[in-house]
Amino acid sequence: MSPRKIIIDTDPGQDDAFAILFALGSPELEVLALTTVGGNVPLALTSRNALQIAELAARSDLPVYAGCSRPMVKALKTAEYVHGPTGIDGCVLPEPTKPLQDKHAVNFLVDTLMAAPEGEITVCTLGPMTNLGMAMVMEPRIIPRIREVVLMGGGFFEGGNATPAAEFNIWVDPHAAAVVFDSGVPVTMAGIDCTYTAQMTPEWLQQLRALGTRSAIEAANMADFYRQYGSHKFPTEARPIHDACVTGYLLAPHLYEQKQCNVTIELMSPETIGMTVVDWWHVTGRRKNCNVLRRIDADGFFALMLERFGNLP
Repeated sequence: MSPRKIIIDTDPGQDDAFAILFALGSPELEVLALTTVGGNVPLALTSRNALQIAELAARSDLPVYAGCSRPMVKALKTAEYVHGPTGIDGCVLPEPTKPLQDKHAVNFLVDTLMAAPEGEITVCTLGPMTNLGMAMVMEPRIIPRIREVVLMGGGFFEGGNATPAAEFNIWVDPHAAAVVFDSGVPVTMAGIDCTYTAQMTPEWLQQLRALGTRSAIEAANMADFYRQYGSHKFPTEARPIHDACVTGYLLAPHLYEQKQCNVTIELMSPETIGMTVVDWWHVTGRRKNCNVLRRIDADGFFALMLERFGNLP
Protein backbone atom coordinates (compact mmCIF):
# COMPACT_ATOMS: atom_id res chain seq x y z
CA MET A 1 0.00 0.00 0.00
CA SER A 2 1.35 3.44 -0.92
CA PRO A 3 1.87 5.98 1.85
CA ARG A 4 -0.99 8.29 2.79
CA LYS A 5 -0.28 11.79 1.42
CA ILE A 6 -0.66 14.58 3.95
CA ILE A 7 -0.06 18.29 4.26
CA ILE A 8 0.68 19.49 7.80
CA ASP A 9 -0.57 23.00 8.56
CA THR A 10 1.15 24.09 11.73
CA ASP A 11 2.18 26.80 14.21
CA PRO A 12 5.15 25.16 16.00
CA GLY A 13 4.89 24.84 19.14
CA GLN A 14 6.65 21.99 20.93
CA ASP A 15 3.67 19.68 20.51
CA ASP A 16 3.54 20.56 16.80
CA ALA A 17 7.19 19.50 16.60
CA PHE A 18 6.31 16.12 18.11
CA ALA A 19 3.48 15.67 15.60
CA ILE A 20 5.71 16.56 12.65
CA LEU A 21 8.61 14.36 13.75
CA PHE A 22 6.21 11.49 14.50
CA ALA A 23 4.90 11.77 10.93
CA LEU A 24 8.35 12.05 9.34
CA GLY A 25 9.41 8.89 11.16
CA SER A 26 6.43 6.92 9.83
CA PRO A 27 6.77 5.25 6.41
CA GLU A 28 2.96 4.99 6.13
CA LEU A 29 2.79 8.76 5.70
CA GLU A 30 4.14 10.95 2.91
CA VAL A 31 4.40 14.52 4.14
CA LEU A 32 4.10 16.69 1.03
CA ALA A 33 4.79 20.01 2.74
CA LEU A 34 4.50 22.04 5.90
CA THR A 35 2.36 25.16 5.80
CA THR A 36 2.62 27.66 8.61
CA VAL A 37 0.23 30.05 10.31
CA GLY A 38 0.34 32.60 13.10
CA GLY A 39 -0.80 30.91 16.30
CA ASN A 40 1.33 29.79 19.21
CA VAL A 41 3.76 32.53 18.19
CA PRO A 42 3.73 34.99 15.25
CA LEU A 43 4.11 33.74 11.69
CA ALA A 44 7.79 34.63 11.27
CA LEU A 45 8.64 32.37 14.21
CA THR A 46 6.29 29.51 13.32
CA SER A 47 7.80 29.48 9.83
CA ARG A 48 11.38 29.46 11.11
CA ASN A 49 10.48 26.75 13.61
CA ALA A 50 9.00 24.58 10.87
CA LEU A 51 12.20 24.90 8.83
CA GLN A 52 14.28 23.95 11.85
CA ILE A 53 12.14 20.92 12.68
CA ALA A 54 12.50 19.68 9.10
CA GLU A 55 16.26 20.21 9.39
CA LEU A 56 16.36 18.28 12.67
CA ALA A 57 14.74 15.32 10.90
CA ALA A 58 17.30 15.60 8.05
CA ARG A 59 14.45 16.62 5.75
CA SER A 60 15.66 19.94 4.38
CA ASP A 61 14.01 18.80 1.13
CA LEU A 62 10.59 19.21 2.74
CA PRO A 63 9.06 22.46 1.45
CA VAL A 64 7.72 24.96 3.96
CA TYR A 65 5.17 27.57 2.89
CA ALA A 66 4.35 30.55 5.10
CA GLY A 67 0.68 31.43 5.25
CA CYS A 68 -1.63 33.79 7.09
CA SER A 69 -0.15 35.98 9.78
CA ARG A 70 -3.47 36.68 11.51
CA PRO A 71 -6.97 35.22 11.79
CA MET A 72 -9.77 35.92 9.33
CA VAL A 73 -11.60 38.38 11.59
CA LYS A 74 -10.06 38.61 15.06
CA ALA A 75 -6.71 39.99 16.12
CA LEU A 76 -4.03 37.34 16.65
CA LYS A 77 -3.55 36.08 20.20
CA THR A 78 -0.39 34.03 20.82
CA ALA A 79 0.71 31.64 23.56
CA GLU A 80 4.29 32.42 24.55
CA TYR A 81 3.18 31.82 28.13
CA VAL A 82 3.00 28.11 27.21
CA HIS A 83 5.67 27.69 24.53
CA GLY A 84 8.25 30.37 25.39
CA PRO A 85 9.26 33.38 23.28
CA THR A 86 10.42 31.27 20.32
CA GLY A 87 7.54 28.80 20.39
CA ILE A 88 9.92 25.88 20.79
CA ASP A 89 11.94 26.89 23.83
CA GLY A 90 13.97 24.25 25.62
CA CYS A 91 15.96 22.87 22.70
CA VAL A 92 18.76 23.79 20.33
CA LEU A 93 17.79 23.14 16.72
CA PRO A 94 19.93 23.29 13.57
CA GLU A 95 19.86 26.40 11.44
CA PRO A 96 17.75 26.06 8.29
CA THR A 97 19.72 25.36 5.13
CA LYS A 98 16.76 26.00 2.80
CA PRO A 99 14.58 29.11 2.64
CA LEU A 100 10.84 29.30 2.80
CA GLN A 101 9.05 28.71 -0.50
CA ASP A 102 8.00 31.84 -2.37
CA LYS A 103 4.36 30.80 -2.76
CA HIS A 104 1.84 31.70 -0.06
CA ALA A 105 0.53 28.69 1.87
CA VAL A 106 -3.09 29.37 0.85
CA ASN A 107 -2.11 29.38 -2.83
CA PHE A 108 -0.08 26.21 -2.28
CA LEU A 109 -3.07 24.46 -0.71
CA VAL A 110 -5.37 25.47 -3.56
CA ASP A 111 -2.92 24.58 -6.33
CA THR A 112 -1.89 21.26 -4.80
CA LEU A 113 -5.41 20.07 -3.99
CA MET A 114 -6.70 21.06 -7.43
CA ALA A 115 -3.85 19.23 -9.16
CA ALA A 116 -4.08 16.01 -7.13
CA PRO A 117 -6.61 13.25 -7.73
CA GLU A 118 -9.82 13.66 -5.77
CA GLY A 119 -9.58 12.13 -2.31
CA GLU A 120 -5.79 11.71 -2.36
CA ILE A 121 -4.60 14.34 0.14
CA THR A 122 -5.36 14.64 3.84
CA VAL A 123 -4.90 18.06 5.45
CA CYS A 124 -3.74 17.99 9.08
CA THR A 125 -4.17 21.24 11.00
CA LEU A 126 -2.22 21.62 14.24
CA GLY A 127 -2.97 25.29 14.87
CA PRO A 128 -5.59 27.87 13.93
CA MET A 129 -7.35 26.82 10.73
CA THR A 130 -6.85 30.15 8.94
CA ASN A 131 -4.92 28.84 5.94
CA LEU A 132 -7.38 26.05 5.17
CA GLY A 133 -10.43 28.23 5.78
CA MET A 134 -9.05 30.91 3.47
CA ALA A 135 -8.24 28.30 0.82
CA MET A 136 -11.82 26.99 0.97
CA VAL A 137 -13.21 30.52 0.59
CA MET A 138 -10.78 31.34 -2.22
CA GLU A 139 -11.45 28.14 -4.19
CA PRO A 140 -14.45 26.09 -3.02
CA ARG A 141 -13.68 23.41 -5.62
CA ILE A 142 -10.95 22.07 -3.33
CA ILE A 143 -13.51 20.95 -0.75
CA PRO A 144 -14.66 17.69 -2.39
CA ARG A 145 -11.06 16.93 -3.36
CA ILE A 146 -9.84 16.65 0.25
CA ARG A 147 -9.74 13.11 1.60
CA GLU A 148 -10.09 14.23 5.23
CA VAL A 149 -9.22 17.09 7.55
CA VAL A 150 -7.69 15.87 10.80
CA LEU A 151 -7.23 18.59 13.37
CA MET A 152 -6.06 19.19 16.88
CA GLY A 153 -8.52 21.63 18.35
CA GLY A 154 -11.72 22.03 20.24
CA GLY A 155 -13.15 19.91 22.98
CA PHE A 156 -16.35 19.68 24.96
CA PHE A 157 -16.36 17.66 28.15
CA GLU A 158 -13.20 19.32 29.50
CA GLY A 159 -14.32 22.86 28.69
CA GLY A 160 -11.65 25.09 27.17
CA ASN A 161 -8.01 25.88 27.79
CA ALA A 162 -7.91 29.42 26.32
CA THR A 163 -11.24 30.50 27.83
CA PRO A 164 -13.67 28.58 30.05
CA ALA A 165 -15.46 27.45 26.87
CA ALA A 166 -12.89 27.44 24.05
CA GLU A 167 -9.74 25.53 23.16
CA PHE A 168 -6.85 27.71 21.93
CA ASN A 169 -6.59 26.70 18.25
CA ILE A 170 -10.30 27.18 17.58
CA TRP A 171 -10.53 30.30 19.77
CA VAL A 172 -7.72 32.04 17.86
CA ASP A 173 -9.65 31.78 14.57
CA PRO A 174 -13.18 30.51 15.12
CA HIS A 175 -14.38 31.93 11.80
CA ALA A 176 -11.91 29.81 9.84
CA ALA A 177 -12.89 26.75 11.88
CA ALA A 178 -16.55 27.42 11.09
CA VAL A 179 -15.76 27.48 7.36
CA VAL A 180 -14.07 24.09 7.59
CA PHE A 181 -16.66 22.42 9.83
CA ASP A 182 -19.52 23.70 7.67
CA SER A 183 -17.84 22.78 4.37
CA GLY A 184 -18.98 19.17 4.11
CA VAL A 185 -15.41 17.81 4.06
CA PRO A 186 -14.84 14.77 6.32
CA VAL A 187 -13.48 16.17 9.60
CA THR A 188 -11.83 14.33 12.50
CA MET A 189 -11.30 16.37 15.66
CA ALA A 190 -8.71 15.52 18.30
CA GLY A 191 -9.91 17.91 20.98
CA ILE A 192 -8.60 18.33 24.48
CA ASP A 193 -11.00 15.65 25.72
CA CYS A 194 -8.80 13.26 23.73
CA THR A 195 -5.41 14.89 24.13
CA TYR A 196 -5.68 15.17 27.91
CA THR A 197 -5.66 11.35 27.93
CA ALA A 198 -2.30 11.29 26.05
CA GLN A 199 0.08 12.47 28.75
CA MET A 200 3.86 12.20 28.53
CA THR A 201 5.32 10.81 31.73
CA PRO A 202 8.87 11.48 32.95
CA GLU A 203 9.53 7.76 32.48
CA TRP A 204 8.48 7.87 28.83
CA LEU A 205 10.68 10.90 28.24
CA GLN A 206 13.61 8.98 29.68
CA GLN A 207 12.92 6.24 27.13
CA LEU A 208 12.77 8.84 24.35
CA ARG A 209 16.05 10.44 25.41
CA ALA A 210 17.66 7.00 25.66
CA LEU A 211 17.25 6.54 21.90
CA GLY A 212 20.34 8.75 21.74
CA THR A 213 19.60 10.46 18.42
CA ARG A 214 19.61 14.20 18.00
CA SER A 215 15.90 14.23 17.11
CA ALA A 216 14.98 12.26 20.22
CA ILE A 217 17.19 14.25 22.56
CA GLU A 218 16.01 17.66 21.34
CA ALA A 219 12.39 16.51 21.37
CA ALA A 220 12.84 15.44 24.99
CA ASN A 221 14.44 18.82 25.75
CA MET A 222 11.42 20.58 24.22
CA ALA A 223 9.11 18.42 26.27
CA ASP A 224 10.95 19.23 29.49
CA PHE A 225 10.28 22.93 28.87
CA TYR A 226 6.71 22.35 27.71
CA ARG A 227 5.87 20.29 30.80
CA GLN A 228 6.48 23.30 33.04
CA TYR A 229 3.11 24.68 31.95
CA GLY A 230 0.00 23.15 33.48
CA SER A 231 1.21 22.37 36.99
CA HIS A 232 -1.95 24.03 38.29
CA LYS A 233 -4.13 21.77 36.15
CA PHE A 234 -2.62 18.29 36.15
CA PRO A 235 -2.08 16.40 39.41
CA THR A 236 1.04 14.50 38.31
CA GLU A 237 4.22 15.37 36.40
CA ALA A 238 2.71 13.96 33.18
CA ARG A 239 1.54 16.45 30.56
CA PRO A 240 -0.52 16.10 27.36
CA ILE A 241 1.22 16.17 23.98
CA HIS A 242 -1.75 17.57 22.10
CA ASP A 243 -0.82 17.80 18.42
CA ALA A 244 0.89 14.42 18.23
CA CYS A 245 -2.57 12.88 18.63
CA VAL A 246 -3.28 13.89 15.01
CA THR A 247 -0.37 11.80 13.71
CA GLY A 248 -1.32 8.94 16.01
CA TYR A 249 -4.84 8.88 14.58
CA LEU A 250 -3.55 8.67 11.00
CA LEU A 251 -1.36 5.71 11.93
CA ALA A 252 -3.52 3.82 14.43
CA PRO A 253 -7.15 4.96 14.53
CA HIS A 254 -8.04 1.85 16.53
CA LEU A 255 -6.29 3.40 19.55
CA TYR A 256 -9.00 6.10 19.78
CA GLU A 257 -12.54 6.13 21.11
CA GLN A 258 -14.50 7.86 18.33
CA LYS A 259 -18.05 9.05 17.70
CA GLN A 260 -19.69 10.75 14.74
CA CYS A 261 -21.39 13.96 15.93
CA ASN A 262 -22.64 17.29 14.76
CA VAL A 263 -20.16 19.99 15.79
CA THR A 264 -20.79 23.71 15.40
CA ILE A 265 -18.45 26.61 16.16
CA GLU A 266 -19.80 29.39 18.38
CA LEU A 267 -19.17 32.79 16.78
CA MET A 268 -21.56 35.23 18.43
CA SER A 269 -21.16 35.20 22.19
CA PRO A 270 -18.19 37.06 23.71
CA GLU A 271 -18.27 34.55 26.58
CA THR A 272 -18.18 31.39 24.48
CA ILE A 273 -16.74 32.42 21.09
CA GLY A 274 -14.62 29.57 19.71
CA MET A 275 -16.48 26.86 21.61
CA THR A 276 -16.94 23.61 19.72
CA VAL A 277 -20.53 22.67 20.50
CA VAL A 278 -20.57 18.87 20.26
CA ASP A 279 -24.00 17.27 19.90
CA TRP A 280 -22.83 14.09 21.62
CA TRP A 281 -26.35 12.62 21.98
CA HIS A 282 -27.60 13.87 18.58
CA VAL A 283 -30.40 15.86 20.16
CA THR A 284 -30.52 18.40 17.32
CA GLY A 285 -30.87 15.90 14.50
CA ARG A 286 -28.39 17.91 12.46
CA ARG A 287 -25.97 16.25 10.04
CA LYS A 288 -23.09 14.48 11.77
CA ASN A 289 -20.21 16.47 10.32
CA CYS A 290 -17.32 15.43 12.59
CA ASN A 291 -15.62 12.31 13.86
CA VAL A 292 -14.96 13.31 17.47
CA LEU A 293 -12.03 11.60 19.22
CA ARG A 294 -12.85 11.24 22.91
CA ARG A 295 -10.08 9.12 24.48
CA ILE A 296 -6.85 7.42 23.50
CA ASP A 297 -5.10 4.20 24.48
CA ALA A 298 -2.09 6.03 25.90
CA ASP A 299 0.14 2.96 26.25
CA GLY A 300 -0.33 2.02 22.59
CA PHE A 301 0.06 5.62 21.44
CA PHE A 302 3.31 6.30 23.28
CA ALA A 303 4.78 2.93 22.30
CA LEU A 304 4.08 3.73 18.65
CA MET A 305 5.53 7.23 18.89
CA LEU A 306 8.69 5.93 20.55
CA GLU A 307 9.08 3.35 17.78
CA ARG A 308 8.73 5.98 15.06
CA PHE A 309 11.15 8.39 16.71
CA GLY A 310 13.60 5.52 16.42
CA ASN A 311 13.48 5.98 12.64
CA LEU A 312 14.74 9.57 12.85
CA PRO A 313 18.36 10.74 12.84
